Amino acid sequence: MRQAEVLFKKEIAGLLTQLDDASFVFTYHNQWFNDKEKPAISLTLPKTQQEYHSKYLFPFFYNMLPEGSNKQTVCFENRIDTKDHFGILLTTAKQDTIGAVTLKKIEA
Repeated sequence: MRQAEVLFKKEIAGLLTQLDDASFVFTYHNQWFNDKEKPAISLTLPKTQQEYHSKYLFPFFYNMLPEGSNKQTVCFENRIDTKDHFGILLTTAKQDTIGAVTLKKIEA
């Protein structure tokens, strides 16, 4: 299992988890959910207290991944399998992303 905090404008908004079966779970932190001023991180992940489950990386997060030669370079330099989308996301979405969302890997 691998996990990352999902930050919105540098504030913890939720938790993204890759389970041992390679599926994914996203949950909003209670504090973020309870603050009416805090937005959903994506239109495809509306604020709710329920967990979101997916067999694949959620499209919102998948769209944060580099493509083409940029992806190849990231994978080569960091020794990441090109099919390890979560590993690539953890490496590339730490800072300077397009938009307000970044990820911070939770060390096991």
